[in-house]
Amino acid sequence: MMITELQQTNTTCPYCGVGCGVTVQYQAGEISPTANLTTAQTGSVQPVAGMQAHPANFGRLCVKGSALHETIDHTDRLLYPTMNGKRTSWDKALSLVADKIQQVIHTHGPDAVAFYGSGQLLTEDYYVANKLMKGFIGSANMDTNSRLCMASAVASYKRSLGSDTVPGNYEDLEKTDLLIMVGSNAAWAHPILFQRIVAAKKANPAMKVVVIDPRRTATCDIADLHLAIRPGSDTFLFNALLTYMDQSNALDYSFIHNHTDGIAEALESASASSATFEELAQRLDVSSNDLNLFFEWFRDTPKTVTFYSQGVNQSSAGTDKANAIINLHLATGRIGKEGASPFSITGQPNAMGGREVGGLANQLAAHMDFSAAERDLVRRFWQAPTIAERPGHKAVDLFNAVKEGKIKFLWIMSTNPLVSMPDADDVKEAMKRCELVVVSDCMANTDTTAAAHVLLPAASWGEKNGTVTNSERRISRQRGFLPSPGEAMPDWWIISQVGGRLGHEEAFNYEHASDVFDEHARLSAFENNGKRDFDLSGLVGMSRSQYDALAPIQWPVNDQYPSGRARFFDDGHFYTATGKAKFINVEARLPEVHSQGDLVMNTGRIRDHWHTMTRTAKSARLGQHIAEPYADIHPDDANLRGIKHGDLVEIHNERGHIIVRAQVINDGRQRKGELFVPMHWTNRYASKARMGTLIAKTTDPISGQPELKFTQVNARPFNTAWQGFILSRKDLGPLPADYWIYGVTETGHGYEIADRESPLALIETLKARLPEGDWITLSDPSHNHYRLALLTDGRLQAVIFIHQNYDFGARQWLIERFNDETLSANDRKALLAGRPLGKQADKGAIICSCFQVGENTIKNSIQQGCCTAEALGEALKCGTNCGSCIPELKALIQREALATNAADAMTAE
Repeated sequence: MMITELQQTNTTCPYCGVGCGVTVQYQAGEISPTANLTTAQTGSVQPVAGMQAHPANFGRLCVKGSALHETIDHTDRLLYPTMNGKRTSWDKALSLVADKIQQVIHTHGPDAVAFYGSGQLLTEDYYVANKLMKGFIGSANMDTNSRLCMASAVASYKRSLGSDTVPGNYEDLEKTDLLIMVGSNAAWAHPILFQRIVAAKKANPAMKVVVIDPRRTATCDIADLHLAIRPGSDTFLFNALLTYMDQSNALDYSFIHNHTDGIAEALESASASSATFEELAQRLDVSSNDLNLFFEWFRDTPKTVTFYSQGVNQSSAGTDKANAIINLHLATGRIGKEGASPFSITGQPNAMGGREVGGLANQLAAHMDFSAAERDLVRRFWQAPTIAERPGHKAVDLFNAVKEGKIKFLWIMSTNPLVSMPDADDVKEAMKRCELVVVSDCMANTDTTAAAHVLLPAASWGEKNGTVTNSERRISRQRGFLPSPGEAMPDWWIISQVGGRLGHEEAFNYEHASDVFDEHARLSAFENNGKRDFDLSGLVGMSRSQYDALAPIQWPVNDQYPSGRARFFDDGHFYTATGKAKFINVEARLPEVHSQGDLVMNTGRIRDHWHTMTRTAKSARLGQHIAEPYADIHPDDANLRGIKHGDLVEIHNERGHIIVRAQVINDGRQRKGELFVPMHWTNRYASKARMGTLIAKTTDPISGQPELKFTQVNARPFNTAWQGFILSRKDLGPLPADYWIYGVTETGHGYEIADRESPLALIETLKARLPEGDWITLSDPSHNHYRLALLTDGRLQAVIFIHQNYDFGARQWLIERFNDETLSANDRKALLAGRPLGKQADKGAIICSCFQVGENTIKNSIQQGCCTAEALGEALKCGTNCGSCIPELKALIQREALATNAADAMTAE
């Protein structure tokens, strides 16, 4: 293989909506004709770094971003088109897709066709898909997984401001005097923004941070006040605050008079939620003193930002919740000003870009909808023969229509709805009934690809070329630096090829992503003249080299704002018919009960994993922080059900059940009567952990966004005869056990396992899947105690530990033995002990993934006098890179201090 010189590329992180810039150094190599593309990477990628000049992150990356170079191997990649599980050519696959679309349109009409996209698509991919579906197939049945995270924010902005416009930017989070974080665990979900907030608070000690969230999350680490409100009660809180501001004569009457409509009706509607602080406190289940303090801070602090995320959006009342927040900012004139705005933070890297091109079923393109005038404008620009006449099915309704047989052709792009959708097993059943399901994805082994008839290999991060837009409206380039493996192609190319085969060659004759972007920009400018917020007229006509060199910039980019616009609405102009913002009458209500169960399940992200783990699960260190799906349970709820910390627990309702590890910790993180389960684990990585199977299809009547944060469930111990773990040089696939969790290690593959029956059948299955070799065994069948190690030619191939009890100690020593070409005599003897002969330091569970610092190491340093996060950082480096682990470092310091005080008290007695 010939190695070339080191190349440097600036690109954008593919994870959350912060949109951090990433610098990649890549040394290309010549592809060997005999290279195995499922495992071989041509050339080498150096550890990535944050892009110093990018205004989103200024060089910082969270642990997920820092591990990007660890996730770009070709394991599990979809390399070639397949039809019914058999490899085929691009020509045959694309012709089948086009022919089926034509047949369905001819037989059933265009509304029997549907596309389902993703915030993982680049803007150029999204644009071409939306154009084909809505302009040329003639149906608006194109929706996106952004429906699951941002639809309520979109609907509320449009209802009130007249456009889907985020008013502020990231600097406002640093320049505000009062930051209200609602339904956001930014410390884990948007770590780089959280670190910017931490730095701003340190620089301005007068800055106040209020966290409004039923859970006590890592974000509460910087909170001056945490309001752990009853789930779904947000609107009661914000309506009452609006009434309080009115009664305190603290509204901005000049702004209201000159720039808004509907204040009287909104105040009348909000007053229904008002009550004494004591009554409101009882309704919200928080302290009346805390409420009073929060209301006073809001009243007295003109520079206020309300920063809200999925805890607001993912609700059957999500649009109303967001409008209650926006009402407050309009009533006080705190919008579009430095340090003062309602700020919705997006969940995915290009959820905003998808909104720009019309990725949602109720949008057309370039922030236009289905009014007669805007339909005509887009039709003329596209020269579209059969432009959609009305909005299409939103995500939940779309899959319902598939199940009902109304949709005959379904194309899913770059997402995994069999995990992320509510009532996910019902979605699986719907796909079984569809005549043709096409999935274009970079990964071959997902729950959704397993249910498809046709698989189309798409380019992945590092290979794709295009743009994304982050949460502050900033467009950044995502540049390719790797060759795509096998026959993988960009999504826009795949969609364009189908468009051409449908007879629309001229409309889809793009040669490069820059051609698509230019058309997207021209549509945004077409007959705009300041009428629409989204305007990229200043970027029209770029050459390919200019497109390649495009620096991050906030839209709009036009004659008035040639360098982009930092904030909207500071001029008092809104995009409504009157030019004034609208107050929305919001009626507060709690979530309705749609399931059987006496506990409320909340869902969300964890720190080091992303969505359905197709990327992050490739990195061993990203799996170390939290290796298993779990349920946070309040100690009282656990005691009532006989559940102990560390037990396996079954969470269930009438729709299904999952099996996860119980986290019963008395630190205030979990309210009584509620529990939390992370969203990430799939059938690829767990036997039974798809939390979406439990969630009802309840949606917001305006936005169509599902209620993902409020599901009634039951919980009970999942009693097993034994538990154990497996370490293996090879991936063993799904296991015949009640409970298994799969993940990669630094040297191979690992499983957590448990079952209610004898382990002997499982052991025989494992032996059949493993290579031939010499087995070292230790067994005590009366206690289901088995320890086995497999060696081939002196090298360790696998280790299996099974016992009635769960505590097996550290595995790191065993994991490292897979690197040994030959085991020493002592190490061979020690294999079944799981640790070397003699004393061995155990660094404990990994807390800092960036620098691989374990809990025991941190505790030792605390006991030696490192009593602040800064001191631990100086001694061990933990917390000094992305900072995501700092809340946990502080919690360890606090716990160690409590333990020391308790020991001192006992000594004194």
